[in-house]
Amino acid sequence: MNQAQIEQARFNMIEQQVRTWDVLDQQVLDTMNAVPREAFVPERYASLAFADTNIPLGHEQVMMAPKVEGRLLQALAIETTHSILEVGTGSGYLTACLARLGRHVTSIDIMPDFTESAGNRLAGQDIVNVTLQTGDALQDTGDARYDIIAVTGSLPVLRQQLHHNLEVGGRLFVISGELPIMEAGLITRVDEGHWSRECLFETCIPPLINAESPDRFSF
Repeated sequence: MNQAQIEQARFNMIEQQVRTWDVLDQQVLDTMNAVPREAFVPERYASLAFADTNIPLGHEQVMMAPKVEGRLLQALAIETTHSILEVGTGSGYLTACLARLGRHVTSIDIMPDFTESAGNRLAGQDIVNVTLQTGDALQDTGDARYDIIAVTGSLPVLRQQLHHNLEVGGRLFVISGELPIMEAGLITRVDEGHWSRECLFETCIPPLINAESPDRFSF
């Protein structure tokens, strides 16, 4: 596609997919318009850059469909002063959107090749308010607290492993459950010992690598 065709495809993505999925926050729409999604899609899937589908990234992980990314960004209501933790860097596209909306993003991925390629893509877009780390965030998130946490793969079992990394008033977006029903939810830390949860929508994405699976009964 030439540049005019790319811009038309981006416009169609926002107007026909994202906006029609109740993403009406203009700051989110502007962010998705400004961050070049095509620069973060694996080359072999370039034709799917603006498609309403999950895009394979390797290691059984995916780049979420644009409408899901839009709902995620809208639900988190990110402000320019917010510190953000992203669990699952993936392609780096959502990292770039988070960085444009917030103050700083710490993004952790278990796969070194994801960290490396996302770093190159982010550098190519002159995005500097991001720290990339390779590791398993589900095993050790440390004591750091964040205003915003975004988990980009599903968790078959949702435990309070990331809840404690939220500042009071902070928000966590996570997709939990297993096929055929996965639920996107927004968790807010009410105070030091309490959290509230809001169900947002149903969707399906692969689980994070090393995510805990539910116990299976055997007879």
